Amino acid sequence: MTNYADKPDQTNIPRTRTIEPMDPPPSSARPTTAQLKGDIDSGRTGDKVEVFDPGLSPLGTDDEAGGHPPTAEQVATARHQEGVARWQTDNSREGYAHRQSNSKTALYSFIGFIALLLVLFVVFFWAV
Repeated sequence: MTNYADKPDQTNIPRTRTIEPMDPPPSSARPTTAQLKGDIDSGRTGDKVEVFDPGLSPLGTDDEAGGHPPTAEQVATARHQEGVARWQTDNSREGYAHRQSNSKTALYSFIGFIALLLVLFVVFFWAV
């Protein structure tokens, strides 16, 4: 069985950017919200891994639609706070996904649950 991934010359399937690492955007005297999103997507802010994250509405769209787009100074402040300042003051807050645990409790619990189901299955069909 073949699929479109086996045929890279297919033109009806758009290429995705979501699996390619992203470079951080360049510095600018008048930064934009697209550059701030680029900082986040490139991993510069430490929020996520460095791949493109498609969004239904790009960062800043709500502000622009409301008639109050952020100024270049506000975006520059946000880029600084999310990047350099965040890590200098060590104000990072680890989320659940960032916590590294050497505990394999979940894995062993899952394996134990499957083993219990297997035992119950065997006992049930052995009795019948």
